[in-house]
Amino acid sequence: MKKLFNILVLIIAYIAVGHAAFAYTVDEAISESGVNKGAVSISVKDASSGKVLYQLHQKHPMIPASTLKLITYAAAVDTLGQDFKFKTELYKNTNNEVYLKLGADPFLTSKELENLIGTAVSKKIIEPPKFYIDDFVIDSVEWGEGWQWDDEMNPLMPKFSSYNLDKNLLNVFIEPTSKGAPAQIYLSVFYPLTFLNLVTTGEANDVTFSRKNFITPDVITAEGTVKKQFVKKIPTNYPKRYFLLRLEDAIREKHMEYYNGFKQAKLPKQNVYLVDAVEHDLSLATNAILKESSNYAAESLFKIAGGKFVNNTGSIEHAKQMLDAYIEKNKLNSSDIRVVDGSGVSKNNLMTADFMTDFLVSEFKNENLVNNLPIPSEGTLTDRMLYFKDKLKAKTGTNADVSAIAGYLTTQKGTNVVFDIMINDSKSTPSDKKMLEEYVLRAVYSNY
Repeated sequence: MKKLFNILVLIIAYIAVGHAAFAYTVDEAISESGVNKGAVSISVKDASSGKVLYQLHQKHPMIPASTLKLITYAAAVDTLGQDFKFKTELYKNTNNEVYLKLGADPFLTSKELENLIGTAVSKKIIEPPKFYIDDFVIDSVEWGEGWQWDDEMNPLMPKFSSYNLDKNLLNVFIEPTSKGAPAQIYLSVFYPLTFLNLVTTGEANDVTFSRKNFITPDVITAEGTVKKQFVKKIPTNYPKRYFLLRLEDAIREKHMEYYNGFKQAKLPKQNVYLVDAVEHDLSLATNAILKESSNYAAESLFKIAGGKFVNNTGSIEHAKQMLDAYIEKNKLNSSDIRVVDGSGVSKNNLMTADFMTDFLVSEFKNENLVNNLPIPSEGTLTDRMLYFKDKLKAKTGTNADVSAIAGYLTTQKGTNVVFDIMINDSKSTPSDKKMLEEYVLRAVYSNY
């Protein structure tokens, strides 16, 4: 509380002394916050002209965390078009053979997959001699470069592939029994996992899962206590296996007579007929990526767009080619940045605050991007920056030792500015970093 009070005093003092003391006051605020000044990068520019209003270490490459999604999302939508839809399509040929063309749709559900099979059965496709799966929309690399092995059980970082289904997450139910006795643990659907159950019935819901993926990937150790039933989500360790199990469930449920397994094959260009399709609008991804900061949706969209750019299977290399072309089209200099994934999860990503604000200036008229960023009280800003109300539209970024925020701010004087603040500091707390971000933005808001 003392630290917060000291920074608020500085805000009041800053507003009183005006423009000339801005840099000094920011320096003082950084000192009071406990954040290492060398770990802070800031750039503030006029949104219309690009004129520099304030900068600190603006050329230092920093880890951007999820603020990177601003750039990868904009590039992907430019390639795919705002009318893009994720599609999962079911076809048949003249021999009554079935082709399921996957779209790496991050919003596809098991129920929708079941409905596809139900439509096929209703159209008398009851005993197909063969069932092919076209999974060439994106490649089989399911995690990003530099992602951390100890995040493998993190539900915010599921694997992603052509076989996206149910957000690639499993629902694990944990139920109490009698006090001090082992809890009950089970999945909502069949998936070949074994739980080493060390959870007991106790006075609180406090359960952790761990897995030695390199030794026993299908064995999960559950530890802790449970007081009342709750559901814990964990990523599927093998999305393709999960998808095929749910596809088999759908076939049995809808009474399609097929038992011959699934073969990988590209959908032929001729002599095939659409049976049915599941479609999801780009707007779902827009909300998931910009407001909720979904890594899963961001990575899927980025690779899909990379595939569209090269008219081939999507990969991170193709996505980066697409991004390079988009940056060049916007006449930006990317020599000081490095992008290795679509979500900002990897610590191998590098960004400069100067580049980010140049990018935001170039996107100032991009209504699809700007108007879909969260305002305070929305998405990742649900409990943050409430002081600014609808004057702020921003993307946050949080990673181990990293906090960042970038976006657009309409100041007290009506000036539209762009900003980027990145803090890569291992010794300060997340709250210290976020408090400093708010101080800087309050100072910008009051001054410009």
